[in-house]
Amino acid sequence: MKPTEKLIDSTADVLTRLLRFEYPADSVLSAHFRDQRALQSRERAFIAEHAYLVLRRLRWLRAIAGQNAGARKLLITALARIEGLGHKQLAPLVSRNEAQWLETLAPSSSTELSLGERTDLPDWVIERLSAQMDEASLLSLARSLNTQAPLDLRINVMKTDIDAVQATLTNNGLTSTPGRYSPWALRLEERPSLTKNPLYEKGIIEVQDEGSQLLALLLAPKRGEMVVDFCAGAGGKTLALGAMMRSTGRLYAFDVSEKRLLKLRPRVARSGLSNVHPVLIDSENDIKVKRLAGKVDRVLVDAPCSGLGTLRRNPDLKWRQTPEAVTELVAKQRAILAGAARLVKPGGRLVYATCSLLDAENRGVVDDFLASHSDFVRLPANEVLAASRVELDTGIDLELRPDVHGTDGFYAAVMERRKSAAVEDHGNE
Repeated sequence: MKPTEKLIDSTADVLTRLLRFEYPADSVLSAHFRDQRALQSRERAFIAEHAYLVLRRLRWLRAIAGQNAGARKLLITALARIEGLGHKQLAPLVSRNEAQWLETLAPSSSTELSLGERTDLPDWVIERLSAQMDEASLLSLARSLNTQAPLDLRINVMKTDIDAVQATLTNNGLTSTPGRYSPWALRLEERPSLTKNPLYEKGIIEVQDEGSQLLALLLAPKRGEMVVDFCAGAGGKTLALGAMMRSTGRLYAFDVSEKRLLKLRPRVARSGLSNVHPVLIDSENDIKVKRLAGKVDRVLVDAPCSGLGTLRRNPDLKWRQTPEAVTELVAKQRAILAGAARLVKPGGRLVYATCSLLDAENRGVVDDFLASHSDFVRLPANEVLAASRVELDTGIDLELRPDVHGTDGFYAAVMERRKSAAVEDHGNE
């Protein structure tokens, strides 16, 4: 859709609020669209896409437009320098002063850009990632994080198979391709609204990044087992686990947010699963957790994290997140992992996962846990995936990158409690 004066005004308006970084971008956009109900779907799409474009490329745009440039100037710069709109196209849509200002901007190639401006990442994130990879790898990662994420679906194998869904999507005029790794994944070329689609309404498909789907394959629950999704949220992974279990056994969905668990209930109803039990807990030390100590076959801990692996979907996170917040998150991750580990029975499996790219939240948490829990051992994630016929080898732990694997950034480690281990209580670690 071509920009109009109205669209530029509306996008700049919501951008002004977004750039305060007081609230998540998706909630700010939702509030804006509630206030502007007259906007058509294509207009909403333009506003959302271009607001997110500015958030993704904010440091680069400020290097071109000026560090103090406001929302309108940043948007106009993005339309000119990223989308390639010329003066003749933009001049009728902006003020005379803005059109004149735009012509005075230096070419981007003549600006001496820092690594932060080239990657559109905060300096503290660059510092941490630079300790994990070389500059070429960092630039490749950053380029992929600054693109729009694809739309991935997970097929509910309780109700259908991937070929049938793909055929239905084709009949609906939607082009899809099977995922590279997950046996349940389809990637759409288009980005339609799916909430009114019969496939979604009947629980046949769920929107879920392909990388996220692999966590269920790492946990690999079996029919009839007792399984806990420890940080279930709205339950995307819970549903995948329940389908793998063929709705047998008991699958507990733990979370500290009643609001998130309430969102899970209609999804469970659509899915047709009868083995899912949502449980509200106040912390990893809740009595409801302790009652299951040493009784659970498999536990998934998809821990709260910085979310830096999801910047394609949530570009505001890189500007809202701080190193101090990450330090607090690491302490929380360690406590949650230790609390969840108490549930695992001897011979049982524990999977720790995040959607972060930072070693401190990933390998660092797992290494510290294993150093203080001799009753657990690490299992090679590549071998676990190979057992499910997934050809993906990122080493002993799963480490996914958007530029390499086409998924969100994910980390996961697979651990097993020694069969000879007595059930231990490690206190409030």
